[in-house]
Formats: sequence, structure tokens, C-alpha cells
Amino acid sequence: MKQLHGLNGSARARRRLLAAAGAALLLSACGFTLRQAPDFGFKRIALAMPSTALATELRRQLEGTGRVEIAADAAHADAVLESAGETRERTVVSVTATGEVREFQLRIRFKFRLRAADGRELLPEAEILRQIDQSYSESAALSKEAEALMLYQNMQSDIVQQVIRRLAK
Repeated sequence: MKQLHGLNGSARARRRLLAAAGAALLLSACGFTLRQAPDFGFKRIALAMPSTALATELRRQLEGTGRVEIAADAAHADAVLESAGETRERTVVSVTATGEVREFQLRIRFKFRLRAADGRELLPEAEILRQIDQSYSESAALSKEAEALMLYQNMQSDIVQQVIRRLAK
């Protein structure tokens, strides 16, 4: 068997190990750290919002951190996240000369606020708005509907991550 570039297998493995160690050293020197679960200023939170897909994902993500417990009601919580739920919109952005839709804009708007169990406002009312343009073709209507659902899901996940970052210390 021919040796590549004059190095045997153990020398190549050693070189890779040294390169990986050097890269790790450089990354740690610049302040790089792996993402960790956020720290919250509360141990138990109640979610005062309608039962929607976004609320379900938010509940799962908060429980998944392992640092906060979801309380059944505000009486048993340190903090209460209040929201009327999200609003999903779909508007026409452009049409063809014949009047057929060529592009939609998909939006999710989520308003929320955080208050302590005693009523103090911890985070004033905030709004997160995510929007994306989607091309449209009448001949591919079914696949475009599936694409719209996927885009809404991606925007929803992004909103949930933004809410969790805002709730963190």
C-alpha cells in the first residue's frame, strides 16, 4: 500500500490531534464557549396564554432547560408570562399582469409581558414580529401551502428562542 505524502497512519492521526488541540486552544482564548441553558431570575413560571402551537413549543423549551418549572397557575409561580397569543398573517405582496398572486408575505406577531406573582412588572409588554416573503405559483399550490406551514414553523421556533433569551437574566 502506498503511503500518502510520506506519513504513516499514526503520524497523520497525531497531526490531526495536534491541529484539533490547537484549534480548541485558539477558540477558548477568544472567549468562545458552547451555548448553555439560560439562567432565569425565577424557579417557577406560569404561562397565562391560549393553548396554541407557539405556547406548546414555549412550554417544552422552558421545561427542556431543566432550570425552570412550569406552574399550573399564577398562585404557585414566581413569575407569570402573559400573552393573548400570536397573530398569523398572510398578505399579498405582488401579483402578475393577469392578476395572479406571485408573492405572499407571511407574518407572526407575538406580544407578551412578564410579571412577578405579586403583580410587579418584570418585563414590560414587548412584541416580536417575524416575517418572510414567499413566492407563489398557482400550478404548485399544494406544495406552496406545505412550504408556508414550514416557514410558519421556523418563524415560530425563532420567536420561542427570542422569548427564552429575553426571559433569561
